[in-house]
Amino acid sequence: MTFSIVVSAVVYLVLVTAVGIWAAGRTKSAKDFFIAGQKIGWVVTAFATMSAAFSGFVFMGGPGLMYRVGVASLFICIPVGFTSGLLCWVVGKRLRLLAGLREIYTVPDVILCRYRSRRASGLAAVAVIIGTIGYLGAQLQALGILIEMVFGTRALFGQWSLLGAMILGSVVVVFYATAGGMVAGVYTDLFQGVLMVAAALAVFFFCLQSAGGLEAMSRSIVSSEAFGPNHLDPFGTLPVMTAVGFFFVFAVGLLGQPHMLHKFFMLSDPRTLKWMPLVIGLTQSACVLIWLGIGLAVPALVAQGRMASLANPDQAAPQFLLDFTPGILAGLVFAGVLAAIMSTADSFLNIGSAAIVRDLPKAFGRRVRNELLWGRVAVVGLAVFSAVFAFLYEDLIALIGTFAFGTFAAALAPAVAIGLNWRRVGATAATASIATGMVVNLGLEFLSKQTVVDWLPSAPLKAGVLPAAVSLGASFTVLFALTWLSPARHDPDLDPDVDFVMQI
Repeated sequence: MTFSIVVSAVVYLVLVTAVGIWAAGRTKSAKDFFIAGQKIGWVVTAFATMSAAFSGFVFMGGPGLMYRVGVASLFICIPVGFTSGLLCWVVGKRLRLLAGLREIYTVPDVILCRYRSRRASGLAAVAVIIGTIGYLGAQLQALGILIEMVFGTRALFGQWSLLGAMILGSVVVVFYATAGGMVAGVYTDLFQGVLMVAAALAVFFFCLQSAGGLEAMSRSIVSSEAFGPNHLDPFGTLPVMTAVGFFFVFAVGLLGQPHMLHKFFMLSDPRTLKWMPLVIGLTQSACVLIWLGIGLAVPALVAQGRMASLANPDQAAPQFLLDFTPGILAGLVFAGVLAAIMSTADSFLNIGSAAIVRDLPKAFGRRVRNELLWGRVAVVGLAVFSAVFAFLYEDLIALIGTFAFGTFAAALAPAVAIGLNWRRVGATAATASIATGMVVNLGLEFLSKQTVVDWLPSAPLKAGVLPAAVSLGASFTVLFALTWLSPARHDPDLDPDVDFVMQI
């Protein structure tokens, strides 16, 4: 079985390397590197959008979080029933139309185009960089845990095993991210998306089979001293405010996720956008089955005494695959997880490097001469910094991902989603909203995590209140308040092409 998994992993890494080499020959300009030359069809774009959202966060972080907190973790997944339509209809169409009229490669480009404010665009770029480091760190941590468990490196290297595995995985990601940019990433996304859907359906079947079905799982978990009936309660072991916060952040905050918004810039024909919500919604719903299946099966198997209790909840998915699925399927799923992690990591490396070499210099009125070269250099720096951050952060993959998702949501969702649909929103309101969301989220997250600096206060929140939910609410409040308080006669003077797009 280990041989099958190793072979699958090696074959996948070889394929990824081949994609990187092939894509390098097709990457001739910054436009190719950052938005794949704007030549991608709607099916590939839809799979790439789904894959960017569902990666190591879902395949490994989701089951790990459900193992720890119970069914309440699914409040993160519930919004997938409507978020694909929300994403495409509220912001997707206008993003693609603007990208057809202007040189727009990034979300900060959109902010600059809409508000004509370099301050707002620069703050958006800073938020993208911070969120990228968190989200990319979560992907590299998932990759490191996966490599560590498959190849058994912890027995050889002890506590340094995870860092070494993360570095090994980062090297492969950096290679094809620097070589092929988004051309490599988008076609890896397609491969990943197909694998993810097939793997999720197959693994869900084996979850039911191995643990005796949903009823047997439920009885085992409820009667277990380690988990108990609270594990299956709607709010699990979480406070109600945490579960509600998850729903709010992942339902509304989706509109500010640059790794998903970025995919609309690549679409070759905006008229095909109408088909994307169906594909994104169906594939996301299928992939959630792996979160639900393993999230229920592993606690049930531990309760039944057929699986050892996990020291690290993030090991739930790989441990189940190693112990309870056929070698061929385990190899397929591990290849799918590798694909999920690596293509999503490529997306973040791409948008993060664009923020560094394009958006920040433009905010200061400058422009980097060779964006393609320096974009590739920035990819390497981001990968190293993100791996170190995740290693030092020492938390579950899903919680690191929630911090990053919350940063993007609080800083960008109001300015992008509301700003592209309400022309009264001005540069001052957008700038204040971006700054509020970013600063509040970082401040609350730091205060909730601080353990070394004893004299600092703890986060001023009630138990269970999610920092990301508070910062997202504060960001929306600031944007609406400043817009409503501004006199109607001071409505912003939009550029004609932007005004035209907003009226469509």
